[in-house]
Amino acid sequence: MDTISSLFRRPAAASVLSLIGVLFFYVIFGGVDLNQLSGAASWVNYAARIGIVALPVALLMISGEIDISIGAMIPAGAMTTAIVAGHYEMPMIVAIIAALAVGVLVGLFNGLLATRTSVPTLIITLGTLVGMQGIVLAGSKLLTGAASVPITAPDWAKTVFGDFIFGGSHQVVIIWWVILTAVFWFFAHQSKYGNWIFAIGGDKVSAKNAGIPVDKITILLFIGTATSASFVGMCHAILFNSAQVSGGMNDIFNIIVSVVVGGVLLTGGFGSILGVFVGTITFAIVIKGIDFTAIDRNWANLIIGVMLLVAVGMNETFRKKALTAVTKKKKG
Repeated sequence: MDTISSLFRRPAAASVLSLIGVLFFYVIFGGVDLNQLSGAASWVNYAARIGIVALPVALLMISGEIDISIGAMIPAGAMTTAIVAGHYEMPMIVAIIAALAVGVLVGLFNGLLATRTSVPTLIITLGTLVGMQGIVLAGSKLLTGAASVPITAPDWAKTVFGDFIFGGSHQVVIIWWVILTAVFWFFAHQSKYGNWIFAIGGDKVSAKNAGIPVDKITILLFIGTATSASFVGMCHAILFNSAQVSGGMNDIFNIIVSVVVGGVLLTGGFGSILGVFVGTITFAIVIKGIDFTAIDRNWANLIIGVMLLVAVGMNETFRKKALTAVTKKKKG
């Protein structure tokens, strides 16, 4: 009994229960074949696409902040890669560095505004989102005269960033997603920096008084979210041999939902990388897995809405259980 109670106090509990609930719903009401679903590439590819960005977004949200400019950074990374390597025919390595540099600069901009002003980060990143949309569209039109730019990547870039694996259906970004998940898990749960991030999300003032470099950590987290989104855009430009100014805009909502379903609280201080990994899988299965059921695809958004509300409720419940357990342990 104590073991079960302990499991329910973990941040990943909500994501695991959400995944089980979605699979149960699809099997019972959608008649889905789990063997067919597990072998499908569509939901895994999509999970990797949003999952790479969800990892740093989760850390940022655990610290008590949020970044919605990621929606503009995915097309920004793609268009930068395509314009530099495709339109101007410069070496691919230059295009990759340029795409990542754009992410670093935008993240630095967001981080500086977040730490130097009292403006909520939702408003700051909303402004950056709209501003980058304009820059990407106007810049593409000015430099290339088009909103879509073709690109031909060399073999090495295809192999590393934009190729198909496992028989030609799964994308190589899946490997990047798994590797980055392991790196972020170690960083968040096995290093002092992860402890700092959780402390900042729990109480920023107390964290500062304890000597934690709150501003530096916050800036680095914003750089991480923007750069990861730019990286995903770059990978897709290389994979599909083109980039569009609007590609990836719809991923803002999907990434944040995946993080919340993964057990991260919007108020900060609670969450886990494993939970976000499972939450991303859950969301991807809801979006792409519905095609393997007898359920009308138009119901997908309703399922997502219900899942989000349930996940938020579970996250808060499990957080309270964890805090109660800690308090009892201290008293004991």
